[in-house]
This record gives sequence, structure tokens and C-alpha cells, in this order.
Amino acid sequence: MENYIVSARKYRPSTFDSVVGQKALTATLKNAIATHRLAHSYLFCGSRGVGKTSCARIFAKTINCANPRPDGEACNECDSCRAFNEGNSLNIIELDAASNNGVDDIRQLVEQVQIPPSQGSYRVFIVDEVHMLSAAAFNAFLKTLEEPPSYVIFILATTEKHKIIPTILSRCQIYDFKRITVRDMIEHLSYVASQEGITAEPSALNVIARKADGAMRDALSIFDQVAASSRGNITYQSAIENLNVLDYNYYNRLLDCFLEGKVLETWLIYKEIRDRGFDSHFFINGLADYMRDLMVAADPSTIVLLEADDEARKAMAQTAAKCRPEFIYRVMNLCNEADLNYRTASNKQFLIELTLAKICQLLSPSPDESGAGEGRLQKIQPATSPAPASPTSPAPQPLQQPSAAPARTAVQQPQQPSAVPQPPVSPATQQPAVHTYTQAAPAVPMTASSPAAPYNSPAAPVGAPKRPIKRLASTFSINNARGGVADPSASAQASHMQQEIRETPYTREQLNKAWQAYMTAHPTEHILVNTMRASFPAPVEGDSYKIMVENEMQRNVFDQAAPELLRFVRDAIKNDRFSISVEINQGEASPHTWNEREVLGHMIDNIPELRSFIDDLGLTLG
Repeated sequence: MENYIVSARKYRPSTFDSVVGQKALTATLKNAIATHRLAHSYLFCGSRGVGKTSCARIFAKTINCANPRPDGEACNECDSCRAFNEGNSLNIIELDAASNNGVDDIRQLVEQVQIPPSQGSYRVFIVDEVHMLSAAAFNAFLKTLEEPPSYVIFILATTEKHKIIPTILSRCQIYDFKRITVRDMIEHLSYVASQEGITAEPSALNVIARKADGAMRDALSIFDQVAASSRGNITYQSAIENLNVLDYNYYNRLLDCFLEGKVLETWLIYKEIRDRGFDSHFFINGLADYMRDLMVAADPSTIVLLEADDEARKAMAQTAAKCRPEFIYRVMNLCNEADLNYRTASNKQFLIELTLAKICQLLSPSPDESGAGEGRLQKIQPATSPAPASPTSPAPQPLQQPSAAPARTAVQQPQQPSAVPQPPVSPATQQPAVHTYTQAAPAVPMTASSPAAPYNSPAAPVGAPKRPIKRLASTFSINNARGGVADPSASAQASHMQQEIRETPYTREQLNKAWQAYMTAHPTEHILVNTMRASFPAPVEGDSYKIMVENEMQRNVFDQAAPELLRFVRDAIKNDRFSISVEINQGEASPHTWNEREVLGHMIDNIPELRSFIDDLGLTLG
């Protein structure tokens, strides 16, 4: 009975043309051999399983071939080629630097360099995992690597080029091997399956290729594993079951529930996934990857980033057409937050279920359809029990949208009104805009055209100098968080809301307490919290307040959080007339950024007793 050989060894490349996914690199090596422009040292870099050692062996065999073919390949018939194919060649020496990484091992290698080839033209030394050499071994290798005998060629291979010292890198020609694409893997796996008499569905090979993550050797090992379990008939279902891969059909079902706001049905799907033995952390990361794939598939210019075949890309693009990019981005953000909080969560199942509920609420319309209620929970619909999957039903294709339900369109958000063009101004006189947030449409629209009051943050130390504020010219008011055009029904509802506007008096202490409570409730939004902490609301006129920010990024972050923040503060102080504007500081630098000498100088100028004390004792700032 013939001994079984794994596919990774049986189908290891023996010619440059048989190397998968490295056509440009192998063409360069073939041209170097054909023109006799051989360097004395090469460095092959790349991730595992991309063909570094295989190319080194093919290169060593080809340069010693007595009768090379016109296309630059070895003849495989001369004595040198036969000795290499049988593993008996004395001109090719391989060293595993992972287990031979000391100075003594390099000294033995240097001694072998002095022996000329007994057959062929060159002696080739292949040092695998060269980054594992010790610092002393690297230094002992430098001189020989720089000036070897004319008949010696060194080929160094590594997966971590950044660990190799620069003096080694400068002595080598560096070739970077790229990760093998999913398409190239599928083609090679199809060839192997045909040679072995194995039937394989393209969707199953796609799953194997994606699982291999750019390594051809890993793909062949996984192929053997699935072929053994399925007895030579590799199907999509057998592949995902054997490799513990979560079927994209689950994520397609979840997406439909997200777009319809079916919270409880997402929990039932999540339970199905847990019952199949998948870890919750694996599930939420898989959902993040799925939404990322939707994001890149939504645009024809970025769909090339999706590692899949043409059919799968087309199916993914059709699924992505149901979603707005803003919705996909928010889902990705929620998945990322769940991933960050997963390790510290005491109830991990509740964390995932809460994340699914938040995603379902992203497209929930506001009560007045004006955007003022964005983020409020909509009524949770009863869940319908999903029909159990039939064990004999055909296997779903990867990245394929479910055909059980018609395509649903995402809730369209009103577009932002186009900005009114302003006349050009010179950079010296250009002033930033003031953003005023009123959101709930009070009886009298609030603007930020009132005179600017001196900015005084409660977080600043007592006695700290105030920074002057330049008067800002451009002013506008935001009465609608979404900027949509109000319809008659919305106007009627707004009129009704004006009759119920809360005007409860409040103190500055109550306002600051509500401001602090919002910061405490959003610990993960670091930029927003830091902006709010540095600038508490300063009164302008009546219930109109303002805050100062230092740059455009802080203002953009505050813009996004303003609708929710206004609702929170108004509910806390029970006053719907509260409004807030945002200005970018155009004055002097914040006193918090002064150095020690500037702080001391300011104190001396304003405290005469301190100046007398320093003069009497002759003190200086060290």
C-alpha cells in the first residue's frame, strides 16, 4: 500500500511557474538567472506559507542546472537536477536558524563556505527563520555574508523582517512575498481536487481559502482535513461544520432584523448561534467583520478589498445596497465597543443582547419625524419563532443574501440642507461659525448673535487668568437636528409641543450637576468627555449658554452628541428653553498649557507680596 503524503508536501512547487500567487517575484528571479545577474545574498520575506523556502530551493536548483530551458526553468533531467529532486544534492545546504542560532552554528556554516562545489556552479546556503539568530551570531555572520567566495550564494528567509539588524539587510537583495489571494487559492485547490479525484463545491473552497488567511500551506492542510471528514466530497455544509465557521446566512438574517427593528428576533438568532457552540466573543467579532465587508462592498471602488470570488462579491454588494453607510458605520462602532467591554463584562450574554438591541434602534424614527427623538427606543415587536432548519435543505452559499424575504430598504434619513455660499474673505479676517443647538424647537428660536461673555470654565483654578475671546461674526441657529424640511403634520405637532414647553427655574448648580452626570454616563467617549470637562456652560442671555472648544475636531464631536446631550440636560433641569452654542477659541492659549515660568511670572505681576517675598530671599526658579 502506497504511503499517504499530505497535499502541502505532495503539491509543493518544483518550478517557478508552479509557485502560487507570486508571479512578479518569480519573473524577476527568472530574469536574473537568464541574464546571469546573480547577487551573492538574498533575503526572502513574507508571512507563513507563501512560498519563501520553496522559491529558495527552486532558485538553487535552477542556477545549478546544466541545461536550463529557454523560459528560465530547470530541465529536471541533468545530474544536478536529479540529485536535487532526490534530496541528495551536496550543493544545497539548509540551516534552520530557529534551532541553530548560536555563534558555533554560524562558525560551522562559515567553514562549509570554504568548500567549492563538487557538481554544478554554485553552493547555495538557505538559512530559514534567520531572524531567530542571536545578536552574536549575526555579528559573526556579517563578514562572510558581505564577501563570500564567488561560488557561494546565501538565501535568507524570514517571517519577521523587522527583527533583522540593519547591517544584515544592507548586504542582501530583499524580496517581499505577498499574501496569496483567495482567488489564487481557490484555483490551486480546484487543481489539487481534480488531481486527487475529489469533488469540491466552489463555495466550500472559498471557505477554506478565507480560513487559511493568505497562507497556501495552511489552505492545503485544511483541504486535507475537510476531505478526510467528508470522504472525498467537499460540500459547503461539511466545510463550515468541520472548520467551525459561522455561516454568513446568520448574519444576513440578523441584518434584516436590524433594518426592521426586531430586537427579540435578533436574540433568538443569537441563541441559535450559541446553541451551535459558538463563543459570544467570536460571534460579535464575526458580526463586525461582516459589517466591514458590507462597507467595502457598498462602493464599486472598494469592493476589491473584499477577499472573495466574483459571485460572492456580487451577492455582498446586493446586500449592502439595503443599508446606508452611516448605519453600517454605527453598527461597526457598537460591535467594537462590545469587543472592548467583553473581557470586563460580568454578564457577557447580556452585553451582546444589549448591543443587538442598540443596533435595532439605530434606524428607529423619532416621534415627530424631525430627528429630535433620534436614539429613543421604539416599541419592541413580538418575535416570531423561526422555523428550524431542515437537515436536508441545500447548503447556503457564502456571502449570499437570504432569498426567503424580499430585499428591504433602510429607513432613509433626510438629507442635510446645502450650505449657503458665503462671499470669500481673506484668511486674516475669516472667523469660525458658532453652532447653536435648540433641537426641541422652543417658542422663540435661539441664536448665538448675543454679545460673547468672557469664558470662565469651572474646572479652571481660582485666580487663573482669563483668555480673551474674539467676537465672532458668522452665526447660525440649528432648530432641527436632522435639518429636514418640516411637513404640515410635523408643524402641527411642533405647535402642540410649544404648548407643553417646560420652563421650570433652575440654578447654575443644577445645570453643572446635569452636565457632570452626562459625562459620567458616557465614560467611553473620551474626546467628548474631555471637551465637556474643560468647558462647562457659560451663560450668555436668559436660557442661552455657550461653551468654548479648542479645535474643529472637538466641535465635530460635540455636534454629533448635541441632540442627545440637550435632551439629557433639559430632562434633568426640567426646562425646554435651555440652548447651547459652540465657539472655537481664537484668543490666547489656554492657561492650562502655561509652563512653570509663565505661571510664576503671572503670579508675581498680580501678587505684590509674592514679589517682595522672592526679592527678600533672593529666590530663583530652578
